Amino acid sequence: MREKDVEHYLRDQVKALGGKAYKFVSPGNAGVPDRLVLLPGGRVAFVELKAPGKKPSPLQEVQHRRLRKLDFEVFTLDCKAGVDKFTGHCKEMISE
Repeated sequence: MREKDVEHYLRDQVKALGGKAYKFVSPGNAGVPDRLVLLPGGRVAFVELKAPGKKPSPLQEVQHRRLRKLDFEVFTLDCKAGVDKFTGHCKEMISE
């Protein structure tokens, strides 16, 4: 499985929840997460996608810490099972 496959699966699963998984690009800010996930009820999460077994780079980790310091959730997903776990968390966030 490739990172692209995980990304497509994430996008489809978030859409099924009634949300959007926008591709996130921030010029001048290398290392930001790949997707900005917007869910019903104003819930927001950032998602870094990786090929199975791959880890975020040191620069990506710095960006993740910066976002977490602002109280945003940041998830790193590298497989469909991880996406399923994430969407389960999303369902809980929506129902709060």
